[in-house]
Amino acid sequence: MSDADDPGLPRKALRTVTPPFAGHEDREMNLIGWGYFLGLLILLVPLLPFIVILWALTKLLDRTAGGE
Repeated sequence: MSDADDPGLPRKALRTVTPPFAGHEDREMNLIGWGYFLGLLILLVPLLPFIVILWALTKLLDRTAGGE
């Protein structure tokens, strides 16, 4: 079966009245992303010592309990 006989394939390109879209920088989404990152950073940096202490404590308890 040839491609010319297939009704599902277009025979020529469609023309539109809108100009082609070249894309642009999305400043609003960048601002939201940076705000989210800075919010998490402000929240997690003060908690970092507690997270490290908890991690070290669980490692120490695993070694003393004979964990694998």
